[in-house]
Amino acid sequence: MDSFRGTTRRHLSTSPFKPRVPDPIKVFEVGQRVSHDKEGLGRISSVDGDYAVVVDFGAGKLMRIQAPFAKLHAL
Repeated sequence: MDSFRGTTRRHLSTSPFKPRVPDPIKVFEVGQRVSHDKEGLGRISSVDGDYAVVVDFGAGKLMRIQAPFAKLHAL
């Protein structure tokens, strides 16, 4: 459950619950095949650091996707 506050609550060492583990950072390379949940299969055409990637989905359809890459999966 997400809090309505802008900050996260700190984990107490005496808590019986495990602390939240951050999601691993996804890293993509030029030419890598990817799958997008909505757009389908594509290929990475350029990478803008850890901030965004440009994906070519074929037929001239280029899409810039910004981090976090929740709907983009490496194949």
